[in-house]
Amino acid sequence: MTHAPAEGTRLLAGLRVIECSMLGPGAVSTPLADLGADVIKVEPPSGDYIRSMSWPIVEGRSLLHLHISRGKRSIVLDLRTEAGRETFLELAARADVVVEAMRPGGMDRRGLGYAKLREANPKVVMFTISGYGMTGPYRDLPSHGIAYDAWAGTVAPVPGPDGLPSIPDHTSIGITAGPLFGTAAILAAVLRARETGQGCHLEVAQSDAAAAFDWLRSETHRAYTRPEDEVTGNPTDDYERRPPGTGGMEEGVRYQFYASKDGHVIFMASEQKFWKNFCEALGRNDLYEANPGAKLADHARGNLPLRHELAAIFATRTTNEWVEFGLAHDVPLGPVNTPETIAADPQFTDRMPWQPAARLVAEQLPFPVRVVGEIPPATARPAPDPGQHTEEILRDVLGYDEQRLTALRDSGAFGS
Repeated sequence: MTHAPAEGTRLLAGLRVIECSMLGPGAVSTPLADLGADVIKVEPPSGDYIRSMSWPIVEGRSLLHLHISRGKRSIVLDLRTEAGRETFLELAARADVVVEAMRPGGMDRRGLGYAKLREANPKVVMFTISGYGMTGPYRDLPSHGIAYDAWAGTVAPVPGPDGLPSIPDHTSIGITAGPLFGTAAILAAVLRARETGQGCHLEVAQSDAAAAFDWLRSETHRAYTRPEDEVTGNPTDDYERRPPGTGGMEEGVRYQFYASKDGHVIFMASEQKFWKNFCEALGRNDLYEANPGAKLADHARGNLPLRHELAAIFATRTTNEWVEFGLAHDVPLGPVNTPETIAADPQFTDRMPWQPAARLVAEQLPFPVRVVGEIPPATARPAPDPGQHTEEILRDVLGYDEQRLTALRDSGAFGS
């Protein structure tokens, strides 16, 4: 298959990552591959069953695999064999990072834990990403992505058929935040290793990452355990303790969703100057004079008559007309999209051009950070088939010749 070439800066050219992963945790090295690192996915002879997991299935492979494994090369090694383990250690000796993206201890059980890797390469950074981490009573509990969000309190059951609890539509936080926290830590550790000559073993739990991502709510609850004379609410609310996070916005008026003529907008005039801009631009100074509010953080909470007045006003224009209004008059408001409709949003099309299926089998979103003035980073490689690059990697990275490759095949290092 011919694939369209990728374009963009390869910021991490020269960084090599060896990844042992099953399913979603392999996402920790996807941003590294997007930015130009050589990510080598080591798979068992049976392959990673991520290719058949979840939906949709695009040309026989799951979108989960096509996204998470993009830009990576695949080598098959049977780590139950001595030859397979020796080859793995040779790869680790020439790598900056080894990723263990499975239940903690998987590499140790194969005789390839951090102590062994460090013998082969003192500068190596080992990174372990798992569901509940390497410690704690849940470390060996089998789990999937929603478990970490439920544990962290970021997703809750909703009524389903016959009143039974059901999983709602939601954003998966733990399986996304864990890899992103991990990527930052990996690069920090590599910088230190290059400076000091000493690597380290990092680990992150996707459950911890989900909790850390939702820090505002949990930290607010924690702060409210202190006496009310020490921790209060906002001065605009007479220091009343409001519910944590956005839960305290349910009764908001100047900071609230409103229906437009063809959809919804989010209105965010919590600062007095923005509220004044809005009223003046509408020719409704009477609204401002009747409800001037405080200078900062005033949401006109609970003012239902004003909320109904605003609802009638917002219903008179389309969402796009309101966006143009906000741009023209310095009023903070924005469109309300869904995962289906966002693709048509002009801001999205300008900032997040789809990476083409001609290159990656399925259309995918790009890496969202770019070098100013340059084409956004993008990977040239689609997600690999199991072992697709085995011989290429062994020749390029380790310098193996055909005789050595034949010996490895005969030893069972590539599977039977």
